[in-house]
Amino acid sequence: MTLDLVREWLGGGLVAAGAAFMLIGAIGLLRMPDVFTRMHATSVSDTLGAGLILLGLVVLAGASLAAVKLLLLALFFGLMSPVSTHAVARAALHAGVKPVLADGVEVETSSREGQSSTR
Repeated sequence: MTLDLVREWLGGGLVAAGAAFMLIGAIGLLRMPDVFTRMHATSVSDTLGAGLILLGLVVLAGASLAAVKLLLLALFFGLMSPVSTHAVARAALHAGVKPVLADGVEVETSSREGQSSTR
Protein backbone atom coordinates (compact mmCIF):
# COMPACT_ATOMS: atom_id res chain seq x y z
CA MET A 1 0.00 0.00 0.00
CA THR A 2 2.78 2.46 0.86
CA LEU A 3 4.67 1.83 -2.39
CA ASP A 4 1.53 2.51 -4.41
CA LEU A 5 1.00 5.76 -2.55
CA VAL A 6 4.59 6.88 -3.21
CA ARG A 7 4.24 5.98 -6.90
CA GLU A 8 0.99 7.96 -7.18
CA TRP A 9 2.48 11.02 -5.46
CA LEU A 10 5.64 10.90 -7.59
CA GLY A 11 3.70 10.41 -10.83
CA GLY A 12 1.23 13.13 -9.92
CA GLY A 13 4.06 15.50 -9.01
CA LEU A 14 5.80 14.91 -12.34
CA VAL A 15 2.55 15.47 -14.25
CA ALA A 16 1.90 18.67 -12.27
CA ALA A 17 5.44 19.94 -12.91
CA GLY A 18 5.04 19.22 -16.62
CA ALA A 19 1.74 21.07 -16.68
CA ALA A 20 3.40 24.03 -14.95
CA PHE A 21 6.12 24.15 -17.61
CA MET A 22 3.47 24.01 -20.33
CA LEU A 23 1.65 26.92 -18.67
CA ILE A 24 4.88 28.92 -18.51
CA GLY A 25 5.41 28.25 -22.22
CA ALA A 26 1.89 29.45 -23.01
CA ILE A 27 2.52 32.66 -21.07
CA GLY A 28 5.81 33.08 -22.96
CA LEU A 29 3.93 32.65 -26.23
CA LEU A 30 1.68 35.56 -25.33
CA ARG A 31 4.37 37.87 -23.95
CA MET A 32 7.25 37.59 -26.42
CA PRO A 33 7.61 40.20 -29.20
CA ASP A 34 8.36 38.19 -32.36
CA VAL A 35 8.01 34.75 -33.88
CA PHE A 36 11.52 33.61 -32.98
CA THR A 37 11.37 34.40 -29.27
CA ARG A 38 7.85 32.99 -29.09
CA MET A 39 9.04 29.82 -30.74
CA HIS A 40 11.97 29.56 -28.32
CA ALA A 41 9.78 30.05 -25.26
CA THR A 42 7.26 27.46 -26.34
CA SER A 43 9.66 24.87 -27.72
CA VAL A 44 11.86 24.71 -24.63
CA SER A 45 8.99 24.56 -22.17
CA ASP A 46 6.95 22.30 -24.44
CA THR A 47 9.70 19.69 -24.72
CA LEU A 48 10.40 19.72 -20.99
CA GLY A 49 6.72 19.88 -20.03
CA ALA A 50 5.67 17.03 -22.28
CA GLY A 51 8.67 14.98 -21.15
CA LEU A 52 7.75 15.43 -17.49
CA ILE A 53 4.11 14.62 -18.14
CA LEU A 54 5.02 11.46 -20.05
CA LEU A 55 7.53 10.46 -17.36
CA GLY A 56 4.85 10.95 -14.72
CA LEU A 57 2.49 8.76 -16.71
CA VAL A 58 5.20 6.10 -16.96
CA VAL A 59 5.53 6.13 -13.18
CA LEU A 60 1.76 5.87 -12.79
CA ALA A 61 1.52 3.04 -15.34
CA GLY A 62 4.12 0.92 -13.55
CA ALA A 63 5.92 -1.92 -15.28
CA SER A 64 3.65 -2.55 -18.25
CA LEU A 65 3.41 -2.35 -22.00
CA ALA A 66 1.78 1.07 -21.63
CA ALA A 67 4.92 2.34 -19.87
CA VAL A 68 7.10 1.13 -22.76
CA LYS A 69 4.83 2.88 -25.25
CA LEU A 70 4.94 6.08 -23.21
CA LEU A 71 8.75 5.96 -23.09
CA LEU A 72 8.89 5.50 -26.87
CA LEU A 73 6.50 8.43 -27.27
CA ALA A 74 8.69 10.57 -25.00
CA LEU A 75 11.77 9.63 -27.05
CA PHE A 76 10.00 10.48 -30.30
CA PHE A 77 8.74 13.79 -28.94
CA GLY A 78 12.15 14.65 -27.51
CA LEU A 79 13.77 14.15 -30.89
CA MET A 80 11.12 15.65 -33.15
CA SER A 81 10.18 18.80 -31.23
CA PRO A 82 13.57 20.54 -31.70
CA VAL A 83 13.69 19.45 -35.34
CA SER A 84 10.26 20.89 -36.08
CA THR A 85 11.12 24.12 -34.25
CA HIS A 86 14.26 24.48 -36.34
CA ALA A 87 12.28 23.88 -39.53
CA VAL A 88 9.71 26.53 -38.61
CA ALA A 89 12.48 29.03 -37.78
CA ARG A 90 14.17 28.45 -41.11
CA ALA A 91 10.86 28.81 -42.93
CA ALA A 92 10.22 32.10 -41.14
CA LEU A 93 13.67 33.38 -42.13
CA HIS A 94 13.11 32.22 -45.71
CA ALA A 95 9.76 34.05 -45.77
CA GLY A 96 11.52 37.27 -44.78
CA VAL A 97 10.52 37.52 -41.12
CA LYS A 98 13.24 39.45 -39.30
CA PRO A 99 14.20 38.81 -35.67
CA VAL A 100 13.83 41.70 -33.21
CA LEU A 101 16.70 42.52 -30.85
CA ALA A 102 16.23 43.53 -27.22
CA ASP A 103 16.29 47.24 -28.06
CA GLY A 104 13.65 46.86 -30.81
CA VAL A 105 16.10 46.97 -33.74
CA GLU A 106 15.37 44.44 -36.47
CA VAL A 107 18.20 42.22 -37.68
CA GLU A 108 18.98 42.34 -41.38
CA THR A 109 19.02 38.93 -43.04
CA SER A 110 20.75 37.75 -46.15
CA SER A 111 18.08 36.82 -48.69
CA ARG A 112 20.38 34.36 -50.45
CA GLU A 113 21.30 32.09 -47.53
CA GLY A 114 18.73 32.99 -44.87
CA GLN A 115 21.42 33.57 -42.23
CA SER A 116 21.16 36.59 -39.98
CA SER A 117 23.82 39.22 -39.45
CA THR A 118 23.66 42.48 -37.56
CA ARG A 119 24.59 45.65 -39.38
